[in-house]
Amino acid sequence: FRFKDSLAEELRSADLVISHAGAGSCLETLEKGKPLIVVINDKLMDNHQLELAKQLHRDGYVLYCNCSTLVETLQSMDLSALKPFPPGQPEKFASFLDKVFGLQ
Repeated sequence: FRFKDSLAEELRSADLVISHAGAGSCLETLEKGKPLIVVINDKLMDNHQLELAKQLHRDGYVLYCNCSTLVETLQSMDLSALKPFPPGQPEKFASFLDKVFGLQ
């Protein structure tokens, strides 16, 4: 997709998601419980996508590759090895902020 306001419907029906390694795309996919392969854009200047992809991979949540290794990754992938992404806990963050700002 070039641009869509929401991919919620596509994510809901997907068996596998292949995406760039943007934080929003990764988290939205993982929160939906879908297996994810992130394809790194290694032409980015600071290559922040690589850092995120490596960490999510180390934690066992995603597979990652670049454009030239995508076919190989698809052929050798073992999606059963991926761990489910834990649900967010926004109430903990809110509580932390309340303490920081003296609201508790």
